[in-house]
Amino acid sequence: MNAEIIAVGSELLLGQIVNTNAQFLSKQLANIGVNVYYHTVVGDNPERLKGALEIAESRADLIILTGGLGPTKDDLTKETIASHLGKKLVHDEVALSSIEQYFQTINRVMTDNNRKQALVLEGAAVLPNDHGMAPGMVVTVNERSYMLLPGPPKELEPMFSQYGEKEILKLQPINDKIVSRVLRFFGIGESMLETEIDDLIDGQQNPTIAPLAADGEVTLRLTAKAKNEELAHQLIDKTEQQILARVGEYFYGYDSTSLMNELFQELDARNLTIACAESLTGGLFQQEITSISGAGDVFKGGVVCYATEVKKHVLNVKKETTETYGAVSAACALELAENVRSLIQADIGISFTGVAGPAKQEGKPVGMVFIGISIKGREPKYEQLQLAGTREGIRLRTIKHGCHFLLNSLKE
Repeated sequence: MNAEIIAVGSELLLGQIVNTNAQFLSKQLANIGVNVYYHTVVGDNPERLKGALEIAESRADLIILTGGLGPTKDDLTKETIASHLGKKLVHDEVALSSIEQYFQTINRVMTDNNRKQALVLEGAAVLPNDHGMAPGMVVTVNERSYMLLPGPPKELEPMFSQYGEKEILKLQPINDKIVSRVLRFFGIGESMLETEIDDLIDGQQNPTIAPLAADGEVTLRLTAKAKNEELAHQLIDKTEQQILARVGEYFYGYDSTSLMNELFQELDARNLTIACAESLTGGLFQQEITSISGAGDVFKGGVVCYATEVKKHVLNVKKETTETYGAVSAACALELAENVRSLIQADIGISFTGVAGPAKQEGKPVGMVFIGISIKGREPKYEQLQLAGTREGIRLRTIKHGCHFLLNSLKE
């Protein structure tokens, strides 16, 4: 089955919001073996929407429309589709009752235009909206299917996951199982990784290999189709082994994990605690690690030592260190890591100091970063980096490098 996603809304064309719905739907459709070859965005205009539909019908078996199901005059998706397909719009009594109940609950009068949200295409399978008012729907005409979904992601995503996907599977019973696995790499660029496995990518059939670079990392999505999940996993295992034989030193985890999550798991498994001293990163390490459930088992605390005076007076970095080497230096990073570990009485101390930009500091270039690590019972160590990119990008990649550096140090 080939699908096209049509996002309806002038706000998308004006750049007022980002079309995250298309990204979400493409990912979910790929997981159930539906090909998405085109994304279309069209404004709140019936004639232009009809034109987009006619083009989509020439190349897709399934057309998914997002947005335009609300109560206002510019919400014209249902009306346009109904006219295009020669279908009537009828009230879905379950949806209408839910909308009426909502207004009773908040003690407000329901205006007539809110009844419009309960309209559905006659004969359509209705997709309940558990997080909003307008239901979604699926209808098939002349062997082509149309799915209408609300625009707000908080409504669209659960609706598709709970109800929409099942309707698509009814349209396209899948005898083969489709299994995907994501391999995550750090410390190697996308072009270098592709060069190392270029022949595997060129010769891919089943599984397929799809590279993607983002935020200083590279991922490979391996997708296999087989009669059952076990056989699909076996196909993926074989390809994974070939890939890791070449670039395994950069591999750190699977699927939706992150470097911070992998570090947390390693610390938790070893029953180790960590403290941090952050200069250029300004608390990002602490923010990321405390976003993980159970972080209190490994993270004891940290100090944001942005100013040199804080490095000296709170974390006891020697005056001679900052005067001789500077606050952006290996010597300072080592002292910060050692002293924050001692101050907070943790098993590990990690520190970040550097130049995020936009200007040089202490004569050192933008992107120069030092990461210090102090592990109880071991000699402290540091890593020096020269990063590039925006100020925010440098800060985020610094945290990832710190996680990677510490993970490797723990495994030595």
